[in-house]
Amino acid sequence: MERKIVLLTDSTCDLTDQMLKENGIDMICFKIALDGEGYTERVDFTPEQFCQMMRDAKDIPKTAQIPAMEFLERFEEYDAAGKSGVIYASINAGGSGTNAAAHQAAELFHERHPESSMRIEIVDSRAYSVAEGAPVIWAAKKIDAGMSFDEAVAFLKNQYARMEILLVAYTPKTIRKSGRISAAAAITGELLGIHPIFTLNDGVSKVVKKVRGDRGVVSSMVNLMKERQIEGKPYFIMASDKKYIPEYEKACTEAIGYPPAGTGILGAAVLSNTGSEAVGLVYEGAFRERN
Repeated sequence: MERKIVLLTDSTCDLTDQMLKENGIDMICFKIALDGEGYTERVDFTPEQFCQMMRDAKDIPKTAQIPAMEFLERFEEYDAAGKSGVIYASINAGGSGTNAAAHQAAELFHERHPESSMRIEIVDSRAYSVAEGAPVIWAAKKIDAGMSFDEAVAFLKNQYARMEILLVAYTPKTIRKSGRISAAAAITGELLGIHPIFTLNDGVSKVVKKVRGDRGVVSSMVNLMKERQIEGKPYFIMASDKKYIPEYEKACTEAIGYPPAGTGILGAAVLSNTGSEAVGLVYEGAFRERN
């Protein structure tokens, strides 16, 4: 049976095309500017290609919010197809105007189509990468099992209040330019071979540990996740390059007691801030109260 509730997310989700297709999830894509050229994420390049583009680039990439009219066109398409509702799980609203553009589009849709009964709900993930994407997959499965529109919205909000991201940048050049850490700290770290490990929860980055040299990075990342993760819950390993995944997968499986639910390549939203050499661990932590 065709699903009447549309689940929409954006290319920040870092879900593969296969995951999107298998779970009936729609995606809307960000525009990226790099060295004076404009691109559409996941259309003009793959995540793997973008990583190499960053390595070759002279400047750091800049993302542009998805415009309201692009959302409006999607909403009108869903309505014409007879959909009963749309749930858009968005990139962190504090880091992009895209969430606000989606709200604007929803208002425009209802103004232009007062006869429509299609509901539109916009859920701020306050997250990036699969911390944004994985809950959408889980919601899709629950909707297929009979979960209602309102229940799915509540589920996503609850789940996003639990998702956590640990990130490490192996080269601080881009992270210095992005403003995640100070220029002085980044330059000092680069000279001393210090790698900052930081959380990126509810759209707020916080350095939680600094590791000197490459050798201790993996164990530090894994131990931090083990301390924070809810036991038995799925976790994910995301990296800028596949070369990082085997070592992390082995260390995580040994420390956590079971393998990751998935591994993948970090997309433009994260790499634009961390640089082309980065690893992220995504997992479920304790519930956080949110406004």
